[in-house]
Amino acid sequence: MNGLGGLNKSENGVVIGCVQLQLPRIETRADIAAQTRRIIEMVGKARRNLGTMDLVVFPEYSLHGLSMDIRPEILCRIDGPEVAAFQEACRDNRIWGCFSIMELNPGGMPYNTGLVIDDAGTIVLTYRKLHPWVPVEPWEPGDLGIPVIDGPKGAKLALIICHDGMFPEMARECAYKGAEIMLRTAGYTAPIRESWRFTNQANAFQNLMITANVCLCGSDGSFDSMGEGMIVNFDGTVIAHGTTGRADEIITAEVRPDLVREARRGWGVENNIYQLGHRGYVAVKGGAQDCPYTFMQDMVAGTYRLPWEAEVKVVDGTSCGFPGPTRHYGDPLSEAAE
Repeated sequence: MNGLGGLNKSENGVVIGCVQLQLPRIETRADIAAQTRRIIEMVGKARRNLGTMDLVVFPEYSLHGLSMDIRPEILCRIDGPEVAAFQEACRDNRIWGCFSIMELNPGGMPYNTGLVIDDAGTIVLTYRKLHPWVPVEPWEPGDLGIPVIDGPKGAKLALIICHDGMFPEMARECAYKGAEIMLRTAGYTAPIRESWRFTNQANAFQNLMITANVCLCGSDGSFDSMGEGMIVNFDGTVIAHGTTGRADEIITAEVRPDLVREARRGWGVENNIYQLGHRGYVAVKGGAQDCPYTFMQDMVAGTYRLPWEAEVKVVDGTSCGFPGPTRHYGDPLSEAAE
């Protein structure tokens, strides 16, 4: 199915390139401008590298670096010059692109935002990270849910970011809303390597969904990111994997959303995304369609609480140097809770 990394593209294929972008060091607005130019150069490289490529995917933090810096002068806006430059690059190179910005949020902490731009330069997907990597990241919890769009060649496409992928509910939500391809962009470093690998595969298999995943790569002098571009088929097998840790390498593969659709319709054994809502359909007509999961019921009721909740030691970002928050989710900065 890989088609030699997309060199031999089939009629129903979608060719994805995952960029193991060199981890940047960002301190000033000039650094942001320079990194914007670097990303645009890599969009051009992707097009020159493989004329069949439909979608080029850049990692989380590819513009911002891993400093967790929230100074307004290095934050971005969706209608700002950096995103406009990404739009122009996609339009000029006739390629879809997935990009990362740290988005200014006047009502709270910045958002960790991912964008998908089509080959005409139009922003077609905006996603704000639902699960920041606590206690390390200071980003506001996302408020847009998980959008699913018609991507290249009509494939249903979703985007999640880094730590999101450690929650099986995130991939499940993507699939439940119809996603056939789920992108996962990240800035993870080497200690997460093994969990990165098996969650990328599990997210695919448990939902009969292709996952395309990529981290930053290389060092900024303080942090070392691992690359690990991975494109995983809907049966959990790895189609392409960047294991060398070579910065700026583009990991490519052809994927087949049409075969995802075929499997979701035709599989009996391990059609888990269907069977979750139709338990035991051999025994009872249509299967049991209740919700037997206490955690789901409690979350909807606003009463989610672990048996060991009172014993959890890390519940804010103070261990990583952030002040303890006083504002509740949804409250603007000017109305911080007492």
